[in-house]
Amino acid sequence: MLTTVASLGISSAAMAADLSNASWEEVITQAKAEGEVTWFQWYFEDRFRETVAVFEKKYGITVVLPDLDGGDTGLNKLLAEAGRDAGDIDVVSVPGSRAPSIDAATYLMGPLLPMLPEADQLTDKAEGGDWEQYGIKFWGNQTGIAYNSARSDVESLPKTFSELESWMELNPGALGFNFENGGSGPSLIHNIARNILSIDADTVVAEKPDLTPVFDWFTAREDQYVLTTSNNDSYARLNDGEFTIVAVWEDGIAGLIESGEINKDIKVYIPDWGMNGGGNVVAIPANAPNPAAALLFVSWLTSAETQTQLNVKFGSAPANKNADDKFALIPNVQRANSTNWGEPLPSDSVLPAVIENVFQK
Repeated sequence: MLTTVASLGISSAAMAADLSNASWEEVITQAKAEGEVTWFQWYFEDRFRETVAVFEKKYGITVVLPDLDGGDTGLNKLLAEAGRDAGDIDVVSVPGSRAPSIDAATYLMGPLLPMLPEADQLTDKAEGGDWEQYGIKFWGNQTGIAYNSARSDVESLPKTFSELESWMELNPGALGFNFENGGSGPSLIHNIARNILSIDADTVVAEKPDLTPVFDWFTAREDQYVLTTSNNDSYARLNDGEFTIVAVWEDGIAGLIESGEINKDIKVYIPDWGMNGGGNVVAIPANAPNPAAALLFVSWLTSAETQTQLNVKFGSAPANKNADDKFALIPNVQRANSTNWGEPLPSDSVLPAVIENVFQK
């Protein structure tokens, strides 16, 4: 049987080498001996505690899920504890876009992808970030446009950017979106800007363009849209019938439908003008106290079976090619319209400027 890091005082890098050379049966045996895995996961903690009960029952390994404040909490703690022989984190969830923020080979155990039984069905890329096999995508999310199918026929709703402009003029105040406290509205703003500037998804932008046409577009239509205070505010006001369409996260809507907080008639689509998609990864710190249990947990979390269940329970887009995504709110054919937060026009070069020059002017 493999020996634990704590019992021998060896580095987790050495343990990673041991694990990569071990049979999967040996990994499972060592994981059960470690007996616990601490997962730093910053959203849906209560619901994930229910979900991981399947893993706990199957392997007899306890999963600890502390409450976190935000998406960078786990990564910041991981970096702060890097000098310790053993940190407090076994598995950490991180937004895919944070890949440039960490030297994966220094701070994470791995390369992780080749160590997983279903490696060929998985990816180390998410939200524009390349995790170089040290981070594995476990969660796919997608922004889109939501509507109440009991009140509106999807065929009457805008799909192209020109249709959006005409629709807004004919239906003033029927579109709602936020610019803070959630990313659904910022995704809409980002993609409207990209269309105004005639930057398609495959364009290479050498330098930040003049955003004056974007400011002018939003300013000229201030009476045609309503700014909400957050993702959840948009969702609630759509559910109450105030809006016809709002910008949303697919998984956010799916979760609220699952919990009964909003109507099952709420549907989501990705328009031809594009809405941003993203994803989160899990990784194992180089000084994880329970590396075998962490590896087994990542394998379980990213398996086709678990990814299918996450799609059913949370509405997330499966990150395993063999998973069943038939329960997703958005049809697969529409995912071709998914766009990237960082390319070709970085969202963070657009949103602050629009806020300053339009929404808060």
